[in-house]
Amino acid sequence: MIMKKVMTYAFFATLVLTTSASSAFARFGYQTVALNNSVFEVIPRGRTDVDGYWCAASDFARRTLGASWQQRIYVKRGYGPSEATGRRTAVQFSLTPPDGVPQQSSGVFSAGFQPGFSMSVSAANGRCNTRPFID
Repeated sequence: MIMKKVMTYAFFATLVLTTSASSAFARFGYQTVALNNSVFEVIPRGRTDVDGYWCAASDFARRTLGASWQQRIYVKRGYGPSEATGRRTAVQFSLTPPDGVPQQSSGVFSAGFQPGFSMSVSAANGRCNTRPFID
């Protein structure tokens, strides 16, 4: 029993110590990882609704990248495989607009992620308090 507890604590300590500084776990179970100086990836670890992706992107932009509330977050690449973890689904965001893609503001309702869609950090943060209709 004691050995099991020691092994459990050792496992979690190793996990915490080996987690990259550029990786953060945001609200609602999304992992956010910086791919380079301008692009970061939001990877679902449970919930997969659109609001959760925007919430995690806002959290990472504000806390890790120091973005202002007015700064826009742009979709760099819509749903696709994660470059950071290999998971099947991730969305890539950036604080700079993607090259060669028309910029558009995401509306209140958005069914997916198109490159060039954007919203302010504040608007994306507002999606943190919504809950999906279907859990």
